Amino acid sequence: MPLIVVPTSQLLWMRVAALLFSCVAFSVAAHGAHLRHGGMADWCIFCWAFSFACTLLVLLVELFGLQARVPVSWSNFPITVACYAALLCLSASIIFPVFFLKYESPSGETRDHRIVSTVFSCLAAVAYMGEVSLSKARPGEVAGYMATAPGLLKVCQTFLACIIFILISSPVTYDHHPALKWCMAVYCICFILSMAVVVLCVGEWTGCLPISFSKFLSAYGLLAVIMYLTATILWPVFQFNKNYGRNDDSKTIAAAVLTAINFLLYVADLVYSARLVFVSG
Repeated sequence: MPLIVVPTSQLLWMRVAALLFSCVAFSVAAHGAHLRHGGMADWCIFCWAFSFACTLLVLLVELFGLQARVPVSWSNFPITVACYAALLCLSASIIFPVFFLKYESPSGETRDHRIVSTVFSCLAAVAYMGEVSLSKARPGEVAGYMATAPGLLKVCQTFLACIIFILISSPVTYDHHPALKWCMAVYCICFILSMAVVVLCVGEWTGCLPISFSKFLSAYGLLAVIMYLTATILWPVFQFNKNYGRNDDSKTIAAAVLTAINFLLYVADLVYSARLVFVSG
């Protein structure tokens, strides 16, 4: 029977805080916020519940000292989970008050429950950001790839790509010109390759590639920067120009902004990857 190891560290207490905050956020929302099923309500509940479940798994594995028995790289998995959880809780902290406090304007206990969920969602996002800050690699430190700046950037890239998919797919806004279909192809290809890097690192499968992992990262980074540069230019040109059927609603504008942000993330990723020395696993 494995011994229970209870480490006392800032990282542990940050995870416990994130666990409690995310638990309160979705528990209060599910209990008394009177949310309709579907849409943004389900998204917010998913963000909090997913973050809570993953953090609980990390805590249990570390408390029972089972890191060597789980089929993932423990130098990569916890910080990857924390980074995704931070982004998920941050998105819920923005979406939930906008849709369920500002737009619906509830009153009484329903409003109070929604305010409590919002507050604890913000606290959970801050706690997860603190966990990422404590877990990330320091200069000169040997660490897993996901604990480095390029690894964290991969998480941000995939998350923003998912938001872009949501914005341009409901309703579909990329099918009235071949250039916009190219932009969609860029989002998909870069998302798949970035997510593949995350999975390879977390699963300790980087050695399965036919070329060295560092060469793969460099080649992919350069390709992604070039592809996203074209999307950053083409998307606004063919969406906001009246000669190509002007479509300047809020979702299309948001997609253009996120495309530009993701382009900058890929540029930063390429710069970091060119000078980073790391040990995977």
